[in-house]
Amino acid sequence: MNHHLAYGVGLPWFIFLAYWLLASLRVNRMTRTEPPVELIGRVLVMAVAFVLLYSNDGRFGILERRFVPENDGIFIAGSALTFAGVAFAIWARYHIAQYWSATVALRADHQLIRTGPYARIRHPIYTGMLLAVAGTALAIGRYRALVAFVLVLAAFTWKSKREERLLCGQFGRAFEEHRRRTGFFLPHLS
Repeated sequence: MNHHLAYGVGLPWFIFLAYWLLASLRVNRMTRTEPPVELIGRVLVMAVAFVLLYSNDGRFGILERRFVPENDGIFIAGSALTFAGVAFAIWARYHIAQYWSATVALRADHQLIRTGPYARIRHPIYTGMLLAVAGTALAIGRYRALVAFVLVLAAFTWKSKREERLLCGQFGRAFEEHRRRTGFFLPHLS
């Protein structure tokens, strides 16, 4: 990874990982979680996306071609989107606090969060992460990075729908009302 790429898109992802690790120390115990096979499938998809984003060895053939020209302005825009996405995901993670889980799960004494970005978006952590992956893809500028974005989008969409079924079962009408007032990955504008 070259110097600019390391700071432009590597640093925000390092900040993201460091915050996630620290914040994960303060979560409630799980009461319900997804089957391991679903988790393994999603982890594999995310691993493929990571390899596509950060492998720079030419083995991807046509996917190594650029979809944007290589210039500083595009790289800076991609880096800014990566930082913005990471900041948004951290803000959302702060609001969900002890109820966050890497898996589709309910935590002890689980509450329906409606503060911060959750007031307008049901899955703002994924929104932030998708923005960060889009920024990283733009900074890298290669088709393989776009494929990685599509894989992450598909994984988050699938996981979000599973989470919504779980939350609907747990919170019933309260979640249905929350779903009507909020957007999936983007704010509900009405």
